[in-house]
Amino acid sequence: MTKAASAAAKDFAAAGVGGVHLAWADNNGIPRSRIVPIGGLADAASRGVGATSLFAVFDSHDAITYGHAGLATPSGDIRLVPVVDRLRRLAGQPALAWAPVRQLTRNGDPWPYCQRAVLEAQVAEGARRGLEFRAGYELEFAVAPAGSTDVVSSPGHPGPAYSPHALVGLDAFVAALLHDFAANGLRIGQLHAEYGVAQVELSLAATDPVAAADDQLLARQTIHAAAHAHGLVVSFAPLIGLGAAGNGWHLHTSVRRKGRNLLDDNGDGVPTADGAAYLAGLLRDLPALTAITAPSVPSTLRLRPGYFAGAYAFWGVENREAPLRYVPGSPLLGADHANVELKTSDAAANPYLALAVVLAAGMAGIEDAAALPEPIADDPGGWTEGERETRGVRRLPADTAGQDAALTASPRVAGVLGDDLLGAFRAVRASDAAWAADRTADEIVAAHLWRY
Repeated sequence: MTKAASAAAKDFAAAGVGGVHLAWADNNGIPRSRIVPIGGLADAASRGVGATSLFAVFDSHDAITYGHAGLATPSGDIRLVPVVDRLRRLAGQPALAWAPVRQLTRNGDPWPYCQRAVLEAQVAEGARRGLEFRAGYELEFAVAPAGSTDVVSSPGHPGPAYSPHALVGLDAFVAALLHDFAANGLRIGQLHAEYGVAQVELSLAATDPVAAADDQLLARQTIHAAAHAHGLVVSFAPLIGLGAAGNGWHLHTSVRRKGRNLLDDNGDGVPTADGAAYLAGLLRDLPALTAITAPSVPSTLRLRPGYFAGAYAFWGVENREAPLRYVPGSPLLGADHANVELKTSDAAANPYLALAVVLAAGMAGIEDAAALPEPIADDPGGWTEGERETRGVRRLPADTAGQDAALTASPRVAGVLGDDLLGAFRAVRASDAAWAADRTADEIVAAHLWRY
């Protein structure tokens, strides 16, 4: 790895690259990084770069909580080791390159708070069971002119939603995104003006789960840089305004055995056998999953009925109000296209943890042959309480306390993180909730607008 890092550093330096972002995401989904000079890349790949262990207990507002016993003092150091085979030169920041990191102890041992390692462990467990996964993100974000204090009052495009002329004023920005994503090794399925105020959505091509999480972080860096270069700012926040549609980062997954997509409907319109059990596993643990995949205070504010955000726990076939939307294959699209979309997912989620718990819940469903109830084609938000009770449809947790209770009640999900990381994650969520307790919903939304 050091040899590969030395060769890459030599090539990049000759091309004018001066430094490398060593990047990771914290327990709030916020990207963090250290830049090393290009000449120091090989040393970083060999020995890592020092960082405080307290990054695991930073909350969403950069406050450090000592509420987790394992990281209860300011003492401690870790090493950030770049994953050199994921090294990319940043097309929109040509003097810089980018690489995700593994977080290790000072002795080079696995650190129990490393989120990337948690996902790698679930992928390895899947392989042990003969399962292979594919994952991809849809990213929604809102655009505003640089210097804006909010998006709603100064939208970056006027709409209408899904209209080609909505993006005419952003033509140079869109062109930069298409160019920079391709140059950074990121494949886009499509890009368009979305439903929300000044909202844009793009989808990343499905790949293996660890690469998908890496790609999500690299995509953020790419979008931010392109926006800055064109006099814009972007908000990935779960909500940009209380009356506006939120930004979901919808997570698509599929599972295969011996090359066969288990989520293929075999012409039945719904998944069967192990594919149905995988989806049933997600549904069974959906409240606990959402505590990881939509964990911030504004995340809970986003999960409202009627906003295609997934406020109730149910699944449906191509039902965009469902938090679990089954997307079948077809003769036109092929069996490989079949997947399940998790809509209760946003930028406040650490992408490695989000994918890790989703895969674990799905695998547990297969292991237990979990039964999948009938799909729902309607919006249960329009039903009476009695109708929802009859169909077994319950509201997902609507606050931090409810999410924490759901998380700790599910050993299948909580166990994925392990005691140390789970303790840090819960401490961060409690710190965020305490910060929000005396603030209005508008103040909470405004404070998170530019965090991600």
